[in-house]
Amino acid sequence: MLGDSPIHPVLLSTDLGTTRAFYHDQLGLEVLAESDAALEFRCGQGTRLVVTLSMTGTKDTQTQVGWDVPDLRAELDGLRSRGVKIEEYDLPGLNTVDGIADVGFALYAWIVDPSGNVLGVAQPK
Repeated sequence: MLGDSPIHPVLLSTDLGTTRAFYHDQLGLEVLAESDAALEFRCGQGTRLVVTLSMTGTKDTQTQVGWDVPDLRAELDGLRSRGVKIEEYDLPGLNTVDGIADVGFALYAWIVDPSGNVLGVAQPK
């Protein structure tokens, strides 16, 4: 059954070199495989993230992938120390303070990769 199997989200990139630097150097993800067409990164136990080369990239502005972490503030401090920009929002129904929004079930923050993919980082309550 699919519900018993690990998942590997696939994101799009317009420049795999920039993508590799962002995900490996800034986010700290281990590169499992790379080719001219795709990169694969380890994310937690049994999961991975695949990023494939695309001529157009993504047009989606919604969160495409998210990580659950035990301490969101500490994670954001680490990301910021490596030059990652944490998004700030002041929208109806969504307001961040120091990059963090309380969305009810979790504290949540967002980052955007060089190809425009929106990535979420959450601390479940």
